[in-house]
Amino acid sequence: MPGEPEVLDRVTTPRGELVLRRVDSAYEVISNGVFLMDTRDGRSERALVRAAVARHPEARRLLVGGLGVGFSLLEAVTTPGLTDIDVVEIEPVLVGWHETYLRDLTGSALHDTRVTVLQQDVRDHLRASPGRYDIVCLDVDNGPGWTVTEDNAELYSAAGLATCVEALAPRGVLAVWSAHRSSAYEQLVRETVGELEVVEVEVARGEPDVVYLAGLR
Repeated sequence: MPGEPEVLDRVTTPRGELVLRRVDSAYEVISNGVFLMDTRDGRSERALVRAAVARHPEARRLLVGGLGVGFSLLEAVTTPGLTDIDVVEIEPVLVGWHETYLRDLTGSALHDTRVTVLQQDVRDHLRASPGRYDIVCLDVDNGPGWTVTEDNAELYSAAGLATCVEALAPRGVLAVWSAHRSSAYEQLVRETVGELEVVEVEVARGEPDVVYLAGLR
């Protein structure tokens, strides 16, 4: 049986409360009272980057939208062909946790010379970056089907998808992480981009995590 959660930090942000807690050797992030992520597995977050790079092996510039607990970043820094890895995270406190509580997990990755951490809304960054990225990896909230923070739903709307696509260079790849499948989002991507690959990753909790891949021609 898992031990009792130990609260390590509790912060009120403009988007609500964020809590970092430890359960045995695992760290968990709770947003507004709802479980958001932990350090127990990370296979699907790593698959987000790995699958996108497999679709575009010549990629040089990659964006990770949402730092989370760092698994997508950890995968990105193992990719030798990448020359620029931008990580956009809206919560300064979350970035700070990677310099303290999560340092042993992600400290070396954050200080990789190819990595730039930008503390801002990923929507604003994407709008200001037309054609910049070979790959955009989006891992914000729980994905398109259910967002804990209401404002994040815009990322998965038609306008949000258009913003992501506009940030891609020719032949670019958009990869989107989701805690479960969303038929509405799948239809939107197919109608907007024209093709969609769905990768399911088995996880311990039951319903698979999902990686959506859409490539520009």
